[in-house]
Amino acid sequence: MRRGPGSEFFSALLPDAAHQVVFVGYRARGTLGAKIQHYGPNGGYVDIDGTRIHIGAEIITLSGYSAHADQHGLLRFVLGMRTRPQQVRIVHGDNEAKQALQQAFKQHGVGAVIALSE
Repeated sequence: MRRGPGSEFFSALLPDAAHQVVFVGYRARGTLGAKIQHYGPNGGYVDIDGTRIHIGAEIITLSGYSAHADQHGLLRFVLGMRTRPQQVRIVHGDNEAKQALQQAFKQHGVGAVIALSE
């Protein structure tokens, strides 16, 4: 699979059972995300940048949320968690929107990292 935004994070995090990968909403067929959703719960693997990555992380899909939720909805979701994540990785959206979301998370004490895009 060709390298895309976020693939460096997936390569590093997917093998480790200490991690959880949470997908919110729909993943298009044939995308890396869709493959992780399909093969991850069964302990499968995906190919990223020509390297086979075995999936040890827990894969979670939340289908009740839109993939296009606004900033307020995303903040409400994360801030409403019983145990807030130490860090959120922002991997989708235009640069201005990603930066605004990152700042909003930081203002609420949640670390946020923007994935590098090509």
